[in-house]
Amino acid sequence: MADDRRLGFIGVVLNDRTAADDVNHTLGQYAGVIRARVGVPDAETASAVIGLIVEGDNLTLGSLTAKLGNIAGVEVKSALAKKKTNPANGKD
Repeated sequence: MADDRRLGFIGVVLNDRTAADDVNHTLGQYAGVIRARVGVPDAETASAVIGLIVEGDNLTLGSLTAKLGNIAGVEVKSALAKKKTNPANGKD
């Protein structure tokens, strides 16, 4: 089961951008599982949204979402699916 790979997205909402340093530090620690990242600040408030496309094992992705969710002023939601290998290779 340790080889099970997940592919999906993680949505991060910063209700207060003062948490940005902690969020960026955490994302840097998990750079190996982040395939894409987009950040959108709200010009009218101190909020921002970060969208991540991720690929990794369940334990690593769970650790990433937990660390992000434990930062004050940050909310996290994720949707992950088991990554299927190419059927042409004879693997599921």
